[in-house]
Parts: sequence; structure tokens; C-alpha cells
Amino acid sequence: MSVFNEFKSFIARGNVMDLAVGVIIGGAFGGIVKSLTDDLIMPIVGALFGGFDFSNYFFPLSSAVHAPTLAAARAQGAVFAYGNFITVLLNFLILAWIIFIMVKGVNFLRHQVEHHEKTGVTPPAPPPADVRLLTEIRDLLAAKDARGTTPSDTI
Repeated sequence: MSVFNEFKSFIARGNVMDLAVGVIIGGAFGGIVKSLTDDLIMPIVGALFGGFDFSNYFFPLSSAVHAPTLAAARAQGAVFAYGNFITVLLNFLILAWIIFIMVKGVNFLRHQVEHHEKTGVTPPAPPPADVRLLTEIRDLLAAKDARGTTPSDTI
């Protein structure tokens, strides 16, 4: 029974649960990136380069392969599917870029929070829209007074 308790303790640790959540979200995020690449980016790239589709680019490795599409060619024999590899590589690069941007944003926010905690200063909340408008009007009136005109002169 002690092995079961050790396993239960191992699973209950925060790091294991964080990893599990990360893997699940990563899988779902991979589907989003695949759709982004297959449905949005690759058609644009195909249109820019003459309307071709990377996924059907292959070299037959057998003389029995004569199909025009990758799926049919794989059914006929061995193929070197370099177009599919290009698509998967682009998926990876897009995913890596999105993760980089997300990590950069989180690090920036974390740095700001740490800075504010160290200095004890929190940034002031922006004033409401009506206060900003009144401040702009006050500044315009002050600028007119400085030029020697009064608000009644302009009406």
C-alpha cells in the first residue's frame, strides 16, 4: 500500500498538475495553430506563389506510384512527402513564435509587478473620460488666455 500512497503524493504535487494542464492546453493550442496554418496562412502562401498546395508535393520512391495527390500516392507505395514536411515545419515555426510572444508578454508583466512590489509604487488609474475632457477644455482655455484672447471673444 505504500507504493500507492507514494504515487498519490506524486500526482498531487503542484508541478505534476501544472504539467498535465500544460500538456492538455498545448494539445488544444496545437489544433488551433494547425487550423491557422492549414486554413488561413497556407492558402495565402499558395495564392502568392501561383496557387500550389504544399501538402501534395512529394517524390515517388517506387515506380508503382503515379497518383496526383499525396493520400492516393501513399496508398500506391512509398513516397518522400517533402510538402507535408514544409507544412508541419511552418506549423512549428508559427507555434514557436506565438509561444515566444506569450512568454515575452508574461515576463514583461511579471517584471512590472516585481518592480512595483519593490518600489511600493502602483501606477495611478487613468482618470474617467469626463475628467479628461474637462481637463482638455481647461488647457485650451488657458492657452487662449495666454495669447491674449478670452473665451467670450471666440463666441
